[in-house]
Amino acid sequence: MSKLNPRVEAWQKRKRRVRRRVKGSPARPRLNVFRSARHIYAQIIDDTTGSTLAAVSTLSPDYAKAVEEARAAAEAAKAAEKAEPAAEAEGGGKAKKGKGKKDKKAEPVLQAKIGAAQQVGLLIARKAKEKGISQVVFDRNGFLYHGRVKAVADGARKGGLEF
Repeated sequence: MSKLNPRVEAWQKRKRRVRRRVKGSPARPRLNVFRSARHIYAQIIDDTTGSTLAAVSTLSPDYAKAVEEARAAAEAAKAAEKAEPAAEAEGGGKAKKGKGKKDKKAEPVLQAKIGAAQQVGLLIARKAKEKGISQVVFDRNGFLYHGRVKAVADGARKGGLEF
């Protein structure tokens, strides 16, 4: 009888199956993604030397700085939006009064897991560009290409990496 959780065993089996086909080279290193319950990690690996060329996660200082910049930009946009209706009210126009409900779409969701994953993808693409890497092989690491894993891939593509 196995000592591992059946889910972990299934994940490791999928991981081995994917890794049989996906190999990183100096010309096209491997973009590996790992997701845990709370965080997401991405690293670019050259399999010929076994070295990690770049790495980013939701725990890295680069991510914290990017989130802080995005939060500041969102607050500035929100302040500008509040100042605009006040100027219209002073000009004699009627300001619309809502029923107290906030528009959920207008409020940025910076702490959402998918948003965080996309930000990690953008950051790993930026680090890869700094190192002169423009093409990678995507390694989903046994996870389904859906949700946060897909968000990392989309963020990396948006950042300029080619798969």
